Amino acid sequence: MNADDALARIRRYDPRLKAFVRVFDPPLMGETADGPVVAIKDLFDVEGVPTGGGGQIPLDPRPVRHALVVERLLEAGCTLIGKTHTVELAYGGWGTNRAVGAPWNPWDAATHRAPGGSSSGSAVAVAAGLCDAALGSDTGGSVRIPAAVCGVVGLKPGRGLVSLTGVHPLAPALDTVGVLARDVATAARVLAIISGPDGATATRGPFDAESALKTDVRGSRLAAIPLDGLGEVDPEVARLYLEALDRFRAAGVTIEMVQPPQALEESFTPNGLLMAGEGWRIWKDRIQRHGEVMDPWIVRRFEAGRAVSDERLAEVHLQRAAGQRMFHAWLADWDGLLSPSCPIPAPPLADIDETTSPLSRLTRAANYLDLPGISVPCGLTDEGLPVGLQVLGRPCDEAAVVALGAAYEAVSGWNGRSPDLTGFD
Repeated sequence: MNADDALARIRRYDPRLKAFVRVFDPPLMGETADGPVVAIKDLFDVEGVPTGGGGQIPLDPRPVRHALVVERLLEAGCTLIGKTHTVELAYGGWGTNRAVGAPWNPWDAATHRAPGGSSSGSAVAVAAGLCDAALGSDTGGSVRIPAAVCGVVGLKPGRGLVSLTGVHPLAPALDTVGVLARDVATAARVLAIISGPDGATATRGPFDAESALKTDVRGSRLAAIPLDGLGEVDPEVARLYLEALDRFRAAGVTIEMVQPPQALEESFTPNGLLMAGEGWRIWKDRIQRHGEVMDPWIVRRFEAGRAVSDERLAEVHLQRAAGQRMFHAWLADWDGLLSPSCPIPAPPLADIDETTSPLSRLTRAANYLDLPGISVPCGLTDEGLPVGLQVLGRPCDEAAVVALGAAYEAVSGWNGRSPDLTGFD
């Protein structure tokens, strides 16, 4: 895709899709422009451009420098096409935003369905072909959730691979930067561009995408969580998950139905406690000043962190470290762990219960346990809504996650399927 094509599609479809909060016309380019066209979640600083963070009042009205990952994209010849919608302060899995509006999931032009959050606009932009790839942040699933419900690839690295400098935080203990793209190879190559040490939060890398993409996964042993170990799962999601496992076996991998020593959803509550506790400490002044113009559900989630004492946070960190040691030791016997990305497909926005967060029930574990993960499309429900297969890897083993994701993609039958956008003209 070139910049002109991207801008033409944005002008045509985004008035209804609302993936973007700001379009760069002309686009931002470095000295060369031979790389992919990339969109940036509006939680990342771009020099001179307000960082909205999903709110009516910008987090930074005029950043003085790019986020480091943005600098790296430009240095690598990527074209930056605009900034995408986010759930306010990245705190939500549905993709809703009552402060500035929510994007429209492109798989249903008749009903406004959840785009997934918090990197909602990034997923919509990629799914609708408005860019080649997009950056997102992932604290409890915020790259993988919108990728799954919008039918694209969402790649979340483990911590320490990608710089967080210039990315506004939700929970520093959990935050990661990830990539959304139409295919695994593009996601992996963008991850390679933005990865590597920064002298601060990033201590690993850079990631070798080409080596990972060439890896032969035949003979790999994968654990797959049985349906009765997943909690409540939509029947269509369950069907597509089991079909995906059968297809994956065709790639030459061995898959065994195994219940991990700790169910994925057991990470849900402690991960949420860390988000609320750390998030409140970071954003309480903003909430106290501007709460009246913020999304009320976001305010309510942050205010829950007010009751989390320093002592309770310290306890959760200790419990998390112990849980990581246990889970990592178990996972060492496997090359990856499979589950659905989300237990339900995208519901209509009118049906959403903001007091619940089912879309993140199976994704938060990757952040809490610090595991790399990827969501890869694995089919459509009878209503024509996408479902994702989640592959979690061993600590710091992004290479295996990418290799396995690419191997599944090759046998998935998805073949770059995209939504029909005629209803969005």
